[in-house]
Amino acid sequence: MSRVYLLVEGQTEEAFVNELLVPYYASMGLYLTPIIVSTSPGHKGGVVRYAKIRPQIERLCKQDPAARVSTLFDLYALPADFPGKSSPAYPATGSGRRKAEFLEEQLAKDVAQHNFIPNLLAHEFEALLFTDIGAFEVWTDDDRSLDPLRAARRSCAPEDINDGPNTAPSKRILAAMPAYQKTVHGPLIACDIGLDAIRTACPHFNNWLAAIEDLAQGELHPL
Repeated sequence: MSRVYLLVEGQTEEAFVNELLVPYYASMGLYLTPIIVSTSPGHKGGVVRYAKIRPQIERLCKQDPAARVSTLFDLYALPADFPGKSSPAYPATGSGRRKAEFLEEQLAKDVAQHNFIPNLLAHEFEALLFTDIGAFEVWTDDDRSLDPLRAARRSCAPEDINDGPNTAPSKRILAAMPAYQKTVHGPLIACDIGLDAIRTACPHFNNWLAAIEDLAQGELHPL
């Protein structure tokens, strides 16, 4: 049995882990527990300042050294104090995967705990939903409203849909489907798409899950 604590950004990611990942990995003897980050006393959700997040990661790593700790944070809109974000070496014009890998490496160095597996979603949770735009159809009365999402999906891989304030995956979804509610629709659409399809379309996300799966064999490989 392997325990994995996942520090997640909010309720959407918590539901995604509980509904899609927990049942899948329990059969492998991997027990995932999502924990929403605390932003201030009595408030949870959102990576507003890295200075508030780092102690939470470190505390989880130290309180159960036999377990593994990982993160499920959006690359999009990370705070300026996030490790590597302000570095001249940050590949700002690179692919979503390249940017995530760079920041994950810097995060791992900063946390410096042997049982920590850094992970960022490129560019955000909603990118995973671009795996199959057809899964949105049940939530709209006019399929034509989804044409911009289909066009974005045809133009690039989900993890490379950019992170501009008007073009990030979640912003595109809201423009096409104003009734979209992240915490309600996001996990449901992800479940309809299925984990296998998401992993195939999103290689960075897949690599993170592969690292988690290595724990079932008692291995831990860097991402």
